Amino acid sequence: MRNSRGTRRFITALAAAVSLTAVAACGDTKPQSQPIPSTPAANTSLATSPMPGMSMSPTDAPTGPAVATQSVKIKEFAFGPASITVKVGATVTWTNADQDPHTVTSQAKDGPLKSATLNNGDTYQYTFTKAGTYDYLCTIHPFMTGTVVVTA
Repeated sequence: MRNSRGTRRFITALAAAVSLTAVAACGDTKPQSQPIPSTPAANTSLATSPMPGMSMSPTDAPTGPAVATQSVKIKEFAFGPASITVKVGATVTWTNADQDPHTVTSQAKDGPLKSATLNNGDTYQYTFTKAGTYDYLCTIHPFMTGTVVVTA
């Protein structure tokens, strides 16, 4: 009697061989290359592989700029995350996931953030063009506060 694990491995290998034979029989001998989308690993020194038991070395990890959080969810009468850091030129999007209306308004009198009232599902976006710290609140619920730190 054969080991069921060995049988499964044999069947899997056989199925793969049959699939390759079927593809070859189609007559298309040109290799088909498709671009592989890459996503930058954000602030990680060792990326993990989607294959269990395998890992990628830092030199195998995708490269590119670190991606900072650029969205804020308004839920349960709070801005989440309460503080985010983005680079100059970044657009931050606030989304109201509460049933109650909220606003996104700069705490500074001359601050740039001035949303209309956001109902459930509404969004507000602002593109930050200058470095600095931007404190904001919900004018309907002033205990709700948040901060955007913009770096050069």
